[in-house]
Amino acid sequence: THYNDGDEIPNITNNGDWGGLSTGAYGDYDNNPTNSETYGRLYNWYTVYDSRGVCPEGWHVPSDNEYTILTDYLGGTSVAGGKMKEEGLDHWNSPNTGATNESGFTGLPSGYRRKLDGNYINMGNLGYFWASTDNNSGAWKRQLKYDNSTVNRSSGANKRNGFSIRCLKD
Repeated sequence: THYNDGDEIPNITNNGDWGGLSTGAYGDYDNNPTNSETYGRLYNWYTVYDSRGVCPEGWHVPSDNEYTILTDYLGGTSVAGGKMKEEGLDHWNSPNTGATNESGFTGLPSGYRRKLDGNYINMGNLGYFWASTDNNSGAWKRQLKYDNSTVNRSSGANKRNGFSIRCLKD
């Protein structure tokens, strides 16, 4: 909820305001802070890119290349998703295909917040994670799904969407 310098990251609860932002912001799924206790908050990409830093000192949001190194180490994108997802059906919808969490990543299906209308969708089905790498027209992200073991990599994610952030130790 704060950058490293102590400045607050705005919590945007008004769906109409969400999609017009070009500065850092976050939301709790369905504007319910209890959801963030389990699934974490959803941030737009401008939060990732802010020079004040969203991760604690000594940590950073992984780049697209760092995520690729992880998925390659785990056997490639076709199986790495299962190795990154939390096992079982406590949080993931059935069938949670291939989930072993053998990487320790414990990816959760926090869904996302749409840039178009600010609505929250897909909790239980999908988990999206920002990479710190900009692609001018969009940004890099990774996606985990309830019904396969794949990690989907995409370069065109709209920066105004709300996705999860994972921090990596420097």
